[in-house]
Amino acid sequence: MPPTILLTNVSKHYLMPRGRRVVGLDKVSLSVEAGQFVLVEGPSGSGKTTLLLTVGGMQRPSSGQVTVAGYDLIALSHSKRAKFRAEHLGFVFQMFHLVPYLNVLENICLGAGRKSDAKAQARVLVDRLGLADRWQHKPSRLSVGECQRTALARALIARPEVILADEPTGNLDPENTNRVLEVLASYCDEGGSVLLVTHGQEAYGHVDRRLRLENGRLTELKLEG
Repeated sequence: MPPTILLTNVSKHYLMPRGRRVVGLDKVSLSVEAGQFVLVEGPSGSGKTTLLLTVGGMQRPSSGQVTVAGYDLIALSHSKRAKFRAEHLGFVFQMFHLVPYLNVLENICLGAGRKSDAKAQARVLVDRLGLADRWQHKPSRLSVGECQRTALARALIARPEVILADEPTGNLDPENTNRVLEVLASYCDEGGSVLLVTHGQEAYGHVDRRLRLENGRLTELKLEG
């Protein structure tokens, strides 16, 4: 079976004022199999978000090859990349992007597309992520951590092949951090792939692989524990 995520010599350069060039990714190669939970760590500005945006087809690399769920993302048109993301990816943004006039359950259901059992599946995720007493609340009445968990549930509900998660536990207490990581690990046990970027070490006991991205370059690290 081919990898779910395959990057080959991917580079991303940004042109700044006065012709200065900033390197986001520098000849990154990465292969992620179905069912793998992969952690990417590194300091701020190291290229972690650039990596997620590239894998998600939201940003074109300067060079290299990007294949996700069997699709050559660089060869797809803008509209076909959008369709690809809707059908094959779940993305957890740091800013959440919840719809302010919808409650928790309704926001989660937005990620389900036309699935007939969306509400039932959303209630399962609400329970698993500790939101059972908040499902009728709109984002303005939620804590930052509750918004974060709602955004994760929205990404998971359609059961995509890949979840891309940008600091999904950054605003959570230890109990809810562990809850989120257990849900992501369970998703991988069922065949999904997770690429998670973070500064912290909380995920070490849950992931299958640990990578470090620094100055745009990716290296594989020993998995502790």
